Amino acid sequence: MADFRSDTVTQPSLAMKERMFNAPLGDDVFNDDPTTLQLQRYAANLLGFEAALFAPSGTQTNLIAMMSHCQRGDEAIVGQQWHTYKWEAGGMAVLGSIQPQPLELQSDGTLLLSDIAAAIKPDDPHFARTRLIVIENTVGGKVLPLEYMRSVSELAKKQGLACHIDGARLMNAAVALAPRHNTTPQQMARELCQGYDSVSLCLSKGLGCPVGSLLLGSDAFIARARRVRKMLGGGMRQTGILAAAGLYALENNIDRLAQDHANCQRLADGLTVLAAQLPALQGKLTPLPVQTNILFTDIEIELAAQLLPYLAERGISLTASNYQNANGAIKRVRWVCHLDISSADIDKTLQHISEFAHQH
Repeated sequence: MADFRSDTVTQPSLAMKERMFNAPLGDDVFNDDPTTLQLQRYAANLLGFEAALFAPSGTQTNLIAMMSHCQRGDEAIVGQQWHTYKWEAGGMAVLGSIQPQPLELQSDGTLLLSDIAAAIKPDDPHFARTRLIVIENTVGGKVLPLEYMRSVSELAKKQGLACHIDGARLMNAAVALAPRHNTTPQQMARELCQGYDSVSLCLSKGLGCPVGSLLLGSDAFIARARRVRKMLGGGMRQTGILAAAGLYALENNIDRLAQDHANCQRLADGLTVLAAQLPALQGKLTPLPVQTNILFTDIEIELAAQLLPYLAERGISLTASNYQNANGAIKRVRWVCHLDISSADIDKTLQHISEFAHQH
């Protein structure tokens, strides 16, 4: 099976499982689980923060961050397609009583700085108090450049606002940007976080852990966040079993993300060739540009109705949704490469699509 649905489907490696099995344990709610404490110190040092907090999921670390930065009735500026706004069940409003101020994304995944500035409310009792700017990096696989990240943090500080990064795939952004800045992915990730008050880093996506996310910030911020985590049911006691996987991932699985990016580009290039050469696919299958480990392809509805079941029967799992583009309704298919997708899986998938096209 080649499971392209998400990089959340990865299975822990044998070496990761061994670290989990042998992890020394305590009680994290009492703040004395030694492996969790080690993970939190390691991550904070890696990304340049004073402290970190381990939690079950990125949805929870984002919500903890927003509830730690904002009070009831405060406002957070977010993107229309941000996970914090669209894909996390409205938690910021429902559980945090935080008003989202969503802004339209640009084609490169950024928010216009002028739009952010214009959305900041004056100090007037008619308005919710703008307290926080949230940025997501990567966005649907698109990388927000270092210069842009710095510009947002500078704008936030100038306006007296806090700023948070939803960095679920921050390490993918760092791996993509590092060669341009002649540095390591680890140092690039640290640079991307500079000037931000907090960042959420998911361990269970491309980094390959079975569970877990980290929230990073100042000592005072993480002290507030620990209370919110307890309120949200995120205290999990002997978390060292899971934290050990996170330690292994941060030590071993960052640099290898480049292979996922290369495999995704390999897939995009192969689909582009097939779509150009095979009549059954011409004008009906369009791969979109790739920057990291996520590829979107626009497929004609009738073709998708045949191709997707064909691939599913051959063990290739995908996610797809209806979408409107300039030509009307299409099926937008998402392919996510990860440590359990090999270059051989890419080639086999392309072979299946070629065989399908020759049969139709």
